[in-house]
Amino acid sequence: MREYVLVAVIAAVFTFVATPVARWVAVRFGAVTPVRGRDVHSVPIPRLGGIAMLVGFTVAILVAIQLPYLSTLPHRPLAGVLAGATLMCLLGAIDDFRELDALTKFAGQLIAAGVMAFSGVQLITLPIAGQTVLPQPVMIGLTVFIVIATTNAVNFADGLDGLAAGVVAIAGGTFFIWAYSMPNTGNDASTASVFSVATLITAGLVGSCVGFLPHNFHPARLFMGDSGALLLGLLLSAATISLTGQFDPATADNRQATVAQWLPIALPVAILALPVLDVVMAIIRRRGRFSQPDSKHLHHRMLQIGHTHRRAVLILYLWSVSVASGVLGYAFLPASWATTLVACLLAASLLLTWGVPRWSPARRLRP
Repeated sequence: MREYVLVAVIAAVFTFVATPVARWVAVRFGAVTPVRGRDVHSVPIPRLGGIAMLVGFTVAILVAIQLPYLSTLPHRPLAGVLAGATLMCLLGAIDDFRELDALTKFAGQLIAAGVMAFSGVQLITLPIAGQTVLPQPVMIGLTVFIVIATTNAVNFADGLDGLAAGVVAIAGGTFFIWAYSMPNTGNDASTASVFSVATLITAGLVGSCVGFLPHNFHPARLFMGDSGALLLGLLLSAATISLTGQFDPATADNRQATVAQWLPIALPVAILALPVLDVVMAIIRRRGRFSQPDSKHLHHRMLQIGHTHRRAVLILYLWSVSVASGVLGYAFLPASWATTLVACLLAASLLLTWGVPRWSPARRLRP
């Protein structure tokens, strides 16, 4: 655990220190978000935070491979993750400077996800009829699909100051708990339950998000931009994908095996449920004109019903914690207890979402 804490701290510190530099570059060369009708900020804000997070994550990984235990992990998939993350971040950075068309961005995402997949970070099995192994081209295609879907879900969540970074930090932290607690049959038996590529990626991911949040929480001094949203989406998907095939169902009872097979898929999907729902609603609302932006996203609606900017973000954090904790509960608690936990947490989130604006004094209703 100490090595993971060190990785997270290094990622946080280097991200925090690099963020003002990224802000200076954004201002100096014009990567600035103007005030548009659909935006919630009232002054132009620079956007290039993903570069700082990439610096923090990269330094953390380079330090990790020098540590006694984490250095035993295979370096090829880590190199693939770093290569894919760099390409995805650069793609987003280009879009931060000059907005790319949807087709160009999609092609760039395909390339970045493909580089990572061909390096070995790809789905190995699917939880269908036990564990199903499909032909490698199919698994690579599914891997690329998951990466692109996750990156765009995170991108959609990046609508309020600190929202995307906080949600991804919650997702990464929750997934780290699960990955750290399950046996890694690919490593030496003495360290099998602790050290894996998935846990290393999530430790660096959480650290990068935590280091960026002080600069990004409302009122934000820097947006992560597409360089950050696409980067976080790729890293989150890389962590979950790299965990598949790590668990040997023969080493556990039926319940553990079932949870281990489904949780790497269910957990990120559940945590990103709100952004994914937002994407689906946008597709329906725009009737095929998907690239046409509007101000009807879920975070916009939170402000419209009376939440302040910070309160909207904190309540959306609560939704993420509720879903993450509830789903994770199925790994450690009896099913009835886990279901009760999910129901109670979601009920509390719903109550605060709709009740707080009505309980607050009128002078606090304005965002």
